[in-house]
Amino acid sequence: MYFSELDIPQPIQQAVERMGFTEMTEVQQKAIPPMLAGRDVIAKAPTGTGKTCAFGIPLILGLEQDKRYPQAVVLAPTRELAQQITEDLQDLAHFYPDIRIVCVYGGANMQKQIDKLKKGPQIVVATPGRFQDHINRHTIDISHIRDIVLDEADEMLNMGFYKDVRRIIEELKARRRLAMFSATISREVMDIGWLYQRDAEEITVQPVEDSAPKIDQYMILTTGRNKLPDLTNIILKNGYKRVMVFCNTKYETAMLANQLARLNFVADCLHGDLSQAERNKIMAAFKNGEIAVLVATDVAARGIDVSQVDAVINYDVPPSNEYYTHRIGRTGRAKHTGTSYLLYTKEERIRVRDMLRLTRSTAKPIAFDENGDIVDAVF
Repeated sequence: MYFSELDIPQPIQQAVERMGFTEMTEVQQKAIPPMLAGRDVIAKAPTGTGKTCAFGIPLILGLEQDKRYPQAVVLAPTRELAQQITEDLQDLAHFYPDIRIVCVYGGANMQKQIDKLKKGPQIVVATPGRFQDHINRHTIDISHIRDIVLDEADEMLNMGFYKDVRRIIEELKARRRLAMFSATISREVMDIGWLYQRDAEEITVQPVEDSAPKIDQYMILTTGRNKLPDLTNIILKNGYKRVMVFCNTKYETAMLANQLARLNFVADCLHGDLSQAERNKIMAAFKNGEIAVLVATDVAARGIDVSQVDAVINYDVPPSNEYYTHRIGRTGRAKHTGTSYLLYTKEERIRVRDMLRLTRSTAKPIAFDENGDIVDAVF
């Protein structure tokens, strides 16, 4: 189904065309009509399937554009994801000059956010903690907020925001619609749905060929001693110019970035201890191609949407199956074919086998021969 077949106003049609979209993804086809009809939605959909457009179009079309106060809030688990959602919504609202969209998150200057909120945005994108801060300080008018969207709901609730999210929903007395978009439907997501949704449209999008990113997956048996050489071989042999490498801890992320820099790679790291200004600077450099290798933790990488990432390399085996899906989903975006690699040791073989089976992933075993060339291997 094409966006042109939707009964939506011309400015949205133009905005979608400007963003380079013509055909709707499955989650967009299933979520937009019930949301336009004012229904609650709970959607389980893989990462990279166009969820922001799925809730963004109904949100924008539900606004009273001449009113200068918040009417919708989108809650996201991390600053990076909140920023990405804001950019996407601003693109969707490009031909609506009266619509203001503001992003508020922890770690940034509070007064600057207060000044933006005073200008009367219709949509606020926020992390739960900072949104609650603004409510407590009475620096945001919540009396007219009718629409709430929880994006990456499973991750947000698993990160300890369950009580914050419940408190926020209960404080928004004018609420008429709650939509949740999630890669998995966890117990916490189900609880929120049961408590606050009424006759919700339940949507499930399987990671099928049309909606899932196209990613060639590989795995390499390694050892502690060979791990760094194997990583650098992958990058050099393939001539990759933009790579994301995932580690499980902040310490290892920083250490690996330093090791790569000493080997003359243009590398930097992204983790939770960095200030927002540092994160923004690093992300801008990676997007602009000034950084070739970005080493990151899972939480820090949430919401990163960089088109044409050559490859994702799992330096550490992910701590959960969902993290594997989210990690490799950083490549293969915008209908480009992506590539991912997983480094694992003998002791991790069973864990890797189970993870691939449970995520319905197929990774081809490869190895390096004595010349450092990539050859087929056996798992």
